[in-house]
Amino acid sequence: MELPQTINTGERFQELKIKGNGENGKVVERVNLQKGDIYSISAWVKLRNEKERAVRITLRGKNVRYVDGGQVMAKNGCWSLLKGGFIVNASAPVDIFFKSDGSAAAEISVQNVRFQRFNKTQWRLQQDQVIEKIRKSKVRFQLSFQNKSPVEGSFISIKQIRPSFLLGCAMNYRILESDSYREWFVSRFRLTSFTNEMKWYTTEEVRGQENYTVTPVTSYMEDSENKVLVKGHTVLWDDKKWQPIWVKSITDPDDLKNVTFNRMNSVMKRYKGRLIGWDVINENLHYSYYEDMLGKNASAMIYSLASKIDPDIPLFINEYNTVEYAKEGVGSPINVKNKMEEIVSYPGNMNIKGGIGAQAHFVPAQPNLPCMRSALDTLGSLGFPVWLTEVDMPKCPDQVKYMEEVLREAYSHPAVQGIILYAGPEMSGFNKLTLADNDFNNTKAGDLIDKLLQEWQQEPAEIPVEYHEHNDEEQSRIIGFSPEVSLLHGHYTVTVTNPSMKNFSTTFSLEVTTESGQLLVVQLELDV
Repeated sequence: MELPQTINTGERFQELKIKGNGENGKVVERVNLQKGDIYSISAWVKLRNEKERAVRITLRGKNVRYVDGGQVMAKNGCWSLLKGGFIVNASAPVDIFFKSDGSAAAEISVQNVRFQRFNKTQWRLQQDQVIEKIRKSKVRFQLSFQNKSPVEGSFISIKQIRPSFLLGCAMNYRILESDSYREWFVSRFRLTSFTNEMKWYTTEEVRGQENYTVTPVTSYMEDSENKVLVKGHTVLWDDKKWQPIWVKSITDPDDLKNVTFNRMNSVMKRYKGRLIGWDVINENLHYSYYEDMLGKNASAMIYSLASKIDPDIPLFINEYNTVEYAKEGVGSPINVKNKMEEIVSYPGNMNIKGGIGAQAHFVPAQPNLPCMRSALDTLGSLGFPVWLTEVDMPKCPDQVKYMEEVLREAYSHPAVQGIILYAGPEMSGFNKLTLADNDFNNTKAGDLIDKLLQEWQQEPAEIPVEYHEHNDEEQSRIIGFSPEVSLLHGHYTVTVTNPSMKNFSTTFSLEVTTESGQLLVVQLELDV
């Protein structure tokens, strides 16, 4: 296979000094880009006359105008690594710019600019190599019987009960109205969030009159056979438009604070210990209702209370235009990271379990995969779990191809721990990413999701135990070993059988995680 091509422009200059303004910047390099190829780019940047400011890389050409490819928070006097890239819609020479956000006076130094070109096959191969490292561990079983029974002829059967990485799907109240919808859902997914059913305007339309009967949480969390994990969405929403009508009329900050804390205590205590995470304040970068009413530290105070109510689960920021739109200013990865840092640095919030939710509502066009990767790098740099929480894309001729690229990019990133699709069968009302028609027959998008669900879950396996002439006399046992097997991280049941020992069978649980390392040796000492 042809290797990716590296174009190292850094050899042409030691340091380039730019006086950038928000619209023009300065050309660093002119390069010829090929339609459909993927260009990864990195460069070291620093500011010379300002303390801190976001610097982004942009390209412009005859048929390509101002495509943004990534950004970094540059600082004065020290170098920061900017990573990103482009996929262009036409083959053409383009100019590469570095520019600062919103400052005509910012002076930027750039050095060691490095381009690398991939075709899509090469990019996919790189993803698969990363997946082998971050989503799998090699496992080897060491088997012995305490009564010196021979291990030769023994078999170890492995069945994955639940993968560590979950590809889930949102749901809404319509699932309560259709057995077919429910059966379709539980035959595929073990993770969900609800679109509106847990939101304040649903559960308390009238002040003081709570109603949780429209929330299908209990029926799915209590079903042990088809248990579906639930990510709570959302305790609060920072957009005034989406408050309960009676909340919008509140003008007294103390009154708003009281009803807000009542809401938090009500919904979070109701589901305490039964969710895998909470979106605490939805979209608190794009909007600022609580900050405007309660003060600039409102988010930090609200997360503080949320952590006291349910300290054992991740408390998420949930924002849009973080990974899907490189030119976004408000919801950029840098701003999301800074907001989370602001919350956890508030007095008393040091030990909060944070989480980063990127909604990932993509436009119907080729996604910028290297820029998405760079965004996930930034979001994951705090060490909190990153989730794609509302993934969809409007219908377009290449929707399925683009969605597969997005989902594989997320799955191959070490910071990403889960994905929730904003999708469903036609009757569910998810009209962008439709997975099945009204008869619950798969669409092409549904075929894609079924394929990925199967691929990202370990197939059952039966492993023979290889007998070795190794008699451990001190321990009075004979030892055998299985071949190494590569397993996706998750929870397994392991069953040991030996046909030569009548009716012998024993089963136990096994957890394979990132902490298992590259090789996990499982020692089984059995008493027959």
